[in-house]
Amino acid sequence: MTDVAPDRTDPPPRTMSRDTRRQQLIDSTIESLAQRGYARTTLSDVARTAGLSQGLVNFHFATKENLLAETLAYLAEEYRQNWTRALERGGDDPAQQLDALISADFDPAICSPQRLSAWCSFWGEAQSRPLYQQQCGSNDAVYAQTMGDICTRLTRQGGYAANPVLVARIIGATIEGVWLDLMTMSVPYGLDEALATVRTCAAMAFPRHLGPDGVLPAPV
Repeated sequence: MTDVAPDRTDPPPRTMSRDTRRQQLIDSTIESLAQRGYARTTLSDVARTAGLSQGLVNFHFATKENLLAETLAYLAEEYRQNWTRALERGGDDPAQQLDALISADFDPAICSPQRLSAWCSFWGEAQSRPLYQQQCGSNDAVYAQTMGDICTRLTRQGGYAANPVLVARIIGATIEGVWLDLMTMSVPYGLDEALATVRTCAAMAFPRHLGPDGVLPAPV
């Protein structure tokens, strides 16, 4: 899970826009975090991975702290947009919504080895925790509230007895645990099995609505 693309050596065209350059540097920072972790990532590492000069990195971000902050902000917004779009596609049914929310976390574009390793870098370094709380705390709270609201509606709809707040928390913790598996196991299971694992957790709370393969057909 830790393999990443080799450093790029061919410099990109000089005609790239400012926004394109910044995005290129953020992408290279994600690669560097995956390879080296939070503390060991340097501006020179990012420049070398991007095939740019360190002076250009300094021009766009000035400091490592600024670069890491913008990289985290990018990852957080990418994650937020992914699950909110998935939720919109889930319609109004709470079972469909819950499955859409769970499935979003295993979208290959979000749940890639590089991105998982980058997230782990931000989670695991004590010095990055204030930055994480600043950039992601409110997004995490909205996500947790959304998950809780969906579980509450599904509990009422199905007449289930479990506390929906605790169920939502358990599902969220299972997602995080599976992500850690994907990052740390020497031979990790695939995304399909990862998704089925979390769906199985949700099915334990909502057995008439969900199963390992997703939403169950409505009874005739």
